[in-house]
Amino acid sequence: MTTPLILHRAVAVGFDQPFEMLHECHGRVERMVVLLERLTAHLDQSGHDDQAAQAARDVMRYFDLAGPAHHQDEELHLFPLLRERGEPALAGVVERLQRDHVAMGEAWASLRIDLQAVADGHLALPLAGPVRARWTAYAQLYREHTVVEDAQAYPAARALAGAGEQAAMGQEMAQRRGVR
Repeated sequence: MTTPLILHRAVAVGFDQPFEMLHECHGRVERMVVLLERLTAHLDQSGHDDQAAQAARDVMRYFDLAGPAHHQDEELHLFPLLRERGEPALAGVVERLQRDHVAMGEAWASLRIDLQAVADGHLALPLAGPVRARWTAYAQLYREHTVVEDAQAYPAARALAGAGEQAAMGQEMAQRRGVR
């Protein structure tokens, strides 16, 4: 019997703690990246099956919906705050993170095609070198990106944003997601 590929965990914080919510999202990103890596191994060992298809759909759902919403939160709230009131050195951090967002979006377009083929049972196996390289590069880009945000951007922005700003930020994040 194989171990299920699906990884889920309940959210521990709410929108009343926007920086904690953003950080928690990074935990979900890591779980999806691990799922992508496990999917690679699963395809090598077991080929196309229901578990592979479901894992591919889970990764697509996350990076189609939650990933872009998370980036939008940062683009609308975090980055302007750091540019306007942060230390001058943070401008370079913000530029790098924005470049990462663009690169992630471009990489996702190709990766999503691969995952849709897995979900449909049509991706050629064994995985070709370029497919493996795309999946590995995507995982690495996300991991490096979240480290910079967690270590530099989030702490700096949290220190700059007052309680009222954080409350408004959380309300806007929830509203964009249709949460009351």
